[in-house]
Amino acid sequence: MSSFAEQCGMHDAVRQRALKHTAQLMDASGVELVRFAWCDLHGMLRGKTLVAGAATQAMLDGVGMVSTLLLKDTSDRTAFKVFEAGGTAGLPGFEFASNLLLLADPASFKQLPWAPGTGWVQAQPWMQDGTAVELDTRRILQRALAQLADAGYGMKCGLEIEFHIYRITDDGTQDQLDPEQAAWPGLPPRVAMIHPGYNLLAENLFDMAEEPLRIVQHTAQALGLPLQSLEIELGPSQVEAVFEATDALTAADNMVLFRSAVKQALRRAGYHATFMCRPPFPNIMSSGWHLHQSLVDLQTSANLFQRDAPAKGTQPTDAQYTLSGLGEHYLAGLLEHARGMTVFCTPTINGFGRFRPNALAPQSVLWGRDNRGAMLRVVGQCRDRATRIENRIGEPAANPYLYLASQIYAGLDGIRRKLKAPVATDAPYGEAGTRIPNSLGEALAALQADPVLVQAFGEIFINYFTRIKQSEITRHEQAEDKDDWQRREYFSRI
Repeated sequence: MSSFAEQCGMHDAVRQRALKHTAQLMDASGVELVRFAWCDLHGMLRGKTLVAGAATQAMLDGVGMVSTLLLKDTSDRTAFKVFEAGGTAGLPGFEFASNLLLLADPASFKQLPWAPGTGWVQAQPWMQDGTAVELDTRRILQRALAQLADAGYGMKCGLEIEFHIYRITDDGTQDQLDPEQAAWPGLPPRVAMIHPGYNLLAENLFDMAEEPLRIVQHTAQALGLPLQSLEIELGPSQVEAVFEATDALTAADNMVLFRSAVKQALRRAGYHATFMCRPPFPNIMSSGWHLHQSLVDLQTSANLFQRDAPAKGTQPTDAQYTLSGLGEHYLAGLLEHARGMTVFCTPTINGFGRFRPNALAPQSVLWGRDNRGAMLRVVGQCRDRATRIENRIGEPAANPYLYLASQIYAGLDGIRRKLKAPVATDAPYGEAGTRIPNSLGEALAALQADPVLVQAFGEIFINYFTRIKQSEITRHEQAEDKDDWQRREYFSRI
């Protein structure tokens, strides 16, 4: 009898060898528990933990998971009425909180450095009949990358992630874990800062924050993540991690694992890490996720945005002074669909507070040459193999699979239509340029009004995504204390 992995068409010779190697590794290293982890719509890892003796077989047969996990909003409330007739219309297979199966990739096995005797594997959900769950966000990026590959291109991405780390105070968990104060969502811990901020890249502030930053360093490196630097950011208790560029799918996987791992490892040491854009305190600085991206030739790995010399007749403010023709088309596609893709880059109510003048965050749909106030920053010079486009619209809470997929679909449209970019801005906070959406509701409307993105992601997914995000908006509107709502909804969990 064939295994579920074979039924799904996944268990080829390469996977068989990976499974055998992982089973041997688990035996040799004394692993007792294995976490089967899956990334949800909001970019958060969920999953099940199996004893090691059951893990190998589960990589063949799958692990059961309730399907409502794909239907949750940011508070963990199910946004669809799964027990009512027509409650999941358009989403066959999700009726009655039925089961899905998580199928793990044995080649993804890692040992968690902060949890002794614990292994970890990355999984994706499948329907019980062996068909793919098309709403799975990692699968959405895989489909986008397949379209890119059909055109002969690969995507390379570098991650630049700002976030906040706080020290949990001595009584920090007293309220959070008090059963009399349990709520949905619950309270965050009480915290103190790890550095006072407003002294960018100050060595003495790095020294003050070295203990938690060492935990971040050791955790990332033990997991094989390509960490390049750790820095003190401008805001109080704000830091930044920068990673070497990798292929797009690896970059997205790394982002998901990094956020989850850092939060867990730091929590064990008495710290609270948050990837919420604007923590609920006065005088904070917003955190962004700056996504560096370029297209490469699938055969040669050459950077297809690079050019050897400025195009004839161009000025420094012209795109082809720095970028190849393909690079200009891609850049123009990102600008064309900027408003529609904003909700995938900044998917929380909190994140829209970042878009304000002179805050190193964009306000308008503009590009600039090495301009950190513009939405898109073109980085590099002629003959520079690292020539790339930096998108500065993202927040660190974004689901990386959706963020990257939105870039691909927007850029591909620009390439197919051979769109031309306007001249670079020298006044990113001036009156020129279309404004970026200033709320989650406006961003959802902009997505629904973009037929190219709706078709690329699929109308079923767009309707599903919109319904879940609208649930978040509605609950925020109904909250009497908006600040407390954000503390519980975002600061406690993201």
